[in-house]
Formats: sequence, C-alpha cells, structure tokens
Amino acid sequence: MPNYGGSLDRVFQALADGTRRMMVERLIRGPVSVSELARPLEMSLPAVMQHLQVLEACGLVRSEKIGRVRTCRIEPDVLRTAEDWLAEQRTSWERRLDRLGDYLLDDPGAPEQGSL
Repeated sequence: MPNYGGSLDRVFQALADGTRRMMVERLIRGPVSVSELARPLEMSLPAVMQHLQVLEACGLVRSEKIGRVRTCRIEPDVLRTAEDWLAEQRTSWERRLDRLGDYLLDDPGAPEQGSL
C-alpha cells in the first residue's frame, strides 16, 4: 500500500468544502481565468481567491498569471492520487463484505433463509 503522507489529508481537507469541489469540477473541464471561475459563485473575488489558495496549497490546482489574467488549471496527478486511495478503500471493503457474505452462507448455525 502506498504511503500518501499528509498530502492526501490536505487534498481531502480542501475537497471537504462544497465551493472548492464546484471549482474543481469546473476546472476538470479545462483551464479558466479566476474571473470566469468566480462568475457563478455568490461571493467576492477575494473569497474566491482564498478558496483557490487552499486548492493550490494542497496541489490540486495550479495557476499562472499572464499579463493581468490569472488562469487556473487542475493538476490531474494529485486528483488521481485521491481517486486511487478511494479505489483501494472500496476494493478492501468489497473483499471484506464478500468474505462476510461467504461466512454467513456457510455458517451451519445460522437460521435458514425464510425461516424467521
């Protein structure tokens, strides 16, 4: 099992906020300027920038300023790391539930189905 360290904690902490999840969902479709990213959000531009700082600090988003325009883009490798961790957890739990199901089917002391 890979060692994700604290970086995964920061990613999930960043994704715990609905506004930041909306921003990530938008950025998955492609790079956009900060003003475009802020347009559908009902908050000030400084508040949007604070959310972007959290996303950048954990590595999910990278931005660059060209002239007066700051463009943001998603960092797919960081998002993939979170996705891989979730897939590992899902697989582990599916195996456990399969074993439990097998155990319950094989348990001679268990009441027969329909006899309750």
